[in-house]
Amino acid sequence: MTRHFLRDDDLSPAEQREVLDRAARMKQDRWAERPLEGPQSVAVIFDKSSTRTRVSFHVGISDLGGSPLIISTASSQLGGKETAADTARVLERQVAAIVWRTYAQAGLEEMAAGTRVPVVNALSDDFHPCQLLADLLTIREHKGELAGLTVAFVGDGRSNMGQSYLLACATAGMHVRVGSPEAHSPEADVVADAQRIAAATGGSATVVHTASEAVAGADVVVTDTWVSMGKEDEKAERVATFGGFKVDRALMAEAKADAVFLHCLPADRGFEVTADVIDGPQSIIWDEAENRLHAQKALLAWLLERADA
Repeated sequence: MTRHFLRDDDLSPAEQREVLDRAARMKQDRWAERPLEGPQSVAVIFDKSSTRTRVSFHVGISDLGGSPLIISTASSQLGGKETAADTARVLERQVAAIVWRTYAQAGLEEMAAGTRVPVVNALSDDFHPCQLLADLLTIREHKGELAGLTVAFVGDGRSNMGQSYLLACATAGMHVRVGSPEAHSPEADVVADAQRIAAATGGSATVVHTASEAVAGADVVVTDTWVSMGKEDEKAERVATFGGFKVDRALMAEAKADAVFLHCLPADRGFEVTADVIDGPQSIIWDEAENRLHAQKALLAWLLERADA
């Protein structure tokens, strides 16, 4: 049965571990696996501009022996004359997988429904699951076993990163705390899903409304931009709303002494994080950025093994 990766809990705890183990092996030998040899093509569709997503998928598909087919929706029929479902039916006869960086989660779900090839969420308004695989791989490299670690995400809890941190970390058996203003809490159904998963994995998922509550004693501190694509006209309002959730040295001092700092980038230095933190010794953002490549390669290889013939 074809598997898709639309949100973080599309992988079970065992499957998530399997993909992360595979990513670690691929990082050690980048060309050991060539499931796209031929080359087969993978469609990589962009509704939103990108640096890390575009580079990591292009390079990763090439490493796997394939050919990346980069498509901009601005120069295609998708979202205009053609539905996501119809686009998927056209693409599935010519490509091995479809990767889409888009806005609405519903579009990804429509594309995946009934499609014979894997569909991967490269970012939506609700979730950023490929980024979380990279983040978990990075944390594991620096901290060892994931289960039992405490992760604090501070900022916009309703952002795709806030919600993916809840699901992915609960799946890994971690204790995840999201610290955000109450009006920007994660969606209740996402919190409930994370808590249900955590009950089975030995982790926990908590939403709090001060940065200090989230970060206290944490092993990992994470933030993301306060002004996501499409919200630029809200910048002044969002800066005022999230001002108490800036990650600076004082906040990092509330975490464990050996805590590490993550940010998926691009960063707005001086807003969600100060330069002395993101450029400081606790920051592991460049490892995190590189690991998009290895995590996505492992994910694609894993999904391709489960695609319908």
